[in-house]
Amino acid sequence: MNKIAIIGGGASAFFIAANLHPKIGENTHLYEQATSPLQKVRISGGGRCNVTHACFDPRELVEFYPRGKKELLGVFHQFQPGDTMEWFESRNVPLKIEDDNRIFPQSNTSLSIIECFLKEIEKSKVNIHLNHGIQGIRAENNQFILRIQNKEEVFDKIVIATGSSPKAWKMIRSLGHTIVSPVPSLFTFNCKDHRIKELMGVSFANASVEVVDSDLAAEGPLLITHWGFSGPAILRLSAWGALALSEKKYQFNIKINFVEQPEEQIIDFLKKLRQQQPKKNCFSNNPFSFPKRFWQSLLISVGIKEKLNFADLRNPQIEQLAKELTAGEYTIEGKSTFKDEFVTAGGVDLREINFKKMESKLHPNLFFAGEVLNIDAITGGFNFQACWSEGFIIASELNKSIK
Repeated sequence: MNKIAIIGGGASAFFIAANLHPKIGENTHLYEQATSPLQKVRISGGGRCNVTHACFDPRELVEFYPRGKKELLGVFHQFQPGDTMEWFESRNVPLKIEDDNRIFPQSNTSLSIIECFLKEIEKSKVNIHLNHGIQGIRAENNQFILRIQNKEEVFDKIVIATGSSPKAWKMIRSLGHTIVSPVPSLFTFNCKDHRIKELMGVSFANASVEVVDSDLAAEGPLLITHWGFSGPAILRLSAWGALALSEKKYQFNIKINFVEQPEEQIIDFLKKLRQQQPKKNCFSNNPFSFPKRFWQSLLISVGIKEKLNFADLRNPQIEQLAKELTAGEYTIEGKSTFKDEFVTAGGVDLREINFKKMESKLHPNLFFAGEVLNIDAITGGFNFQACWSEGFIIASELNKSIK
């Protein structure tokens, strides 16, 4: 029976191990350099684990992947979010679809997912080695030699599922594979603008954000934080703009429409307000659904004093206020990433992978899954879905060697 190594201790690696037939599993060794595996699974979705997303048409699903869209279409035809749901629910982990289509365990804890994997891996008999980092890989005589804790071990098949690890990419490069230089993909925008300085925690149900002098734009919920801007709209923009914003060294301007309406409509609305509610105080009466603190900050920024009523607003002030609301421009100076949750664009060049098997085109019996590849997605469970789908395909390939 073939001797197999799975390198990595994250979502892809454990899903592969959980899907192996015991006859394959007992000859399979999973190596993880950390003491505690599945860290991203543990903390994702605020500790609840955003397992996948309720999007069941592969053609629609691939639209959420800035890199890997073309290649993942066939992958998702083999295993998609509906299959993921069935996989977990058939193993006593009921899932729920939330209002925004994100899917979580009904238990609201990632421990349900982790415990499920550990139970399945007990059945599959895969040998787990924690605190075992791989020091080197070389291919020789249709086999692979791994250097593990200063000893060499020979394997017939290898799966690399190390995530975005520079050390792993270096070893993969030594096997002849091309690595697309990694850049951060999901990050928040740093902004020190006086208009948002004291507004940490203010959120907008839906806002449109665009990068000035570019085609980059996204919309969705927006959050003001102590360092600048965050929320789904910003994270989507960071994913689609990962390469372009890296080239700008994360120094650029954005325009934000906080009210989902064009400037002319807001001008008309404010003029009607002046006419219909002339005696109402501007500062005390916020006519929009976002928090009053933001409204007051914008009034101050355009020079409207606290004692003024709507009747006192001059046309130039109304026009300026409308511009702030529909195309407020903010200077971004840097980014912030979540230490454990951040995602990278970059990794193994997709042209060197056969996606029907997730196998290397350079070395038969060398497989890749997860963030080690140049594939990434926006937030919402999509990165995990790619891991499950790729992992399922690899496990199916490895299981074919059962006599």
